Amino acid sequence: MNLARAIHFDESDTLVFHNPARTGEWAVSGGFEFSNWGQGDLTGKARQAFANGWLGLETFGRVTFVAVTKLEEAEYDSLIDLLAQHFVDIYGAPSLEAAHPVARDEVDHMIELCEGHEPNTLLSVARELSEAGVAEAFRVIEAPDAELDILAVHGEWK
Repeated sequence: MNLARAIHFDESDTLVFHNPARTGEWAVSGGFEFSNWGQGDLTGKARQAFANGWLGLETFGRVTFVAVTKLEEAEYDSLIDLLAQHFVDIYGAPSLEAAHPVARDEVDHMIELCEGHEPNTLLSVARELSEAGVAEAFRVIEAPDAELDILAVHGEWK
């Protein structure tokens, strides 16, 4: 099973996002944050987060690029727990039990986006407001045949 980790090529994310994600943390689309936004919300750094920010699952900060990486089964449940707690703490979900299915759907959606891609494949997201709500488009940037240890961070993060 694959998921994506936040990756930085330079310091630009620290300049364009209110809260940049940490390099190496697991990430999901995080488009749910914008579900009730309108054009008036799309200003400054908030607009940048909306337009192309993935959501890190430790800092709940944003990152422009993520890299596909293998996810261990043991990590899966802890990521769902982190996101469910975030839904309770930030979005007012009534309980962890109520938040878990939604958190699982978010993580599973990201796993689906990553499936079939080789490790170190880069992903970017582009969002726009439409009549139906937030529309997301995903771009896949295949890893070149080169030494890629500099792209994706492998191992455990604590």
